[in-house]
Amino acid sequence: MNDTPVAAAPGPSELFLRFAQVAVTGFGGVTPWARRMLVEERRWLDPDEFTDVLSLCQLLPGPNIVNIAVCVGARFDGVRGALAAFAGLMGAPVVIVLVLGALYTQYGHLPAVSSAFRGISAAAAGLVVAMGLKMMASRRLRSAMAVFAVVTFIGVALVRLPLVVILAGVAPASIAAAIWRRK
Repeated sequence: MNDTPVAAAPGPSELFLRFAQVAVTGFGGVTPWARRMLVEERRWLDPDEFTDVLSLCQLLPGPNIVNIAVCVGARFDGVRGALAAFAGLMGAPVVIVLVLGALYTQYGHLPAVSSAFRGISAAAAGLVVAMGLKMMASRRLRSAMAVFAVVTFIGVALVRLPLVVILAGVAPASIAAAIWRRK
């Protein structure tokens, strides 16, 4: 944990507003903006807590950022907080995607429009890489337990094993190692 004090718990209206801000600010690459808001700006989570929430949310079905919003909202204000964070996160992007879809249908054949979409994709990829680099500073990722993350990466990304196969082997081993470390 860091020494920065955690801020007071937000209510549903602040959860809605902050996740709406993240959604509009980080369109196309929202998780890095959510981390910035939750850890650096609002201090609702410390860096290790964010890593834990993200890890859990990656295992759950659905988009990671939606799972993060629901988990954080539920943590601070139960069902109302989860619904507020979800609505804030999803409201503006739904409208933006509908408008962009209509515009792309009309003007997508133009080279300038196609180039703009490629540029947006590159920027989103850069944001994800930047978040990954920031998360590498987490104590949990520098511990001996990080070997399980490395094994998972090698198995899925390099060896191309199915994620279910990797998780079936790595998850029980990492849980056993975590229990053993606590004793």
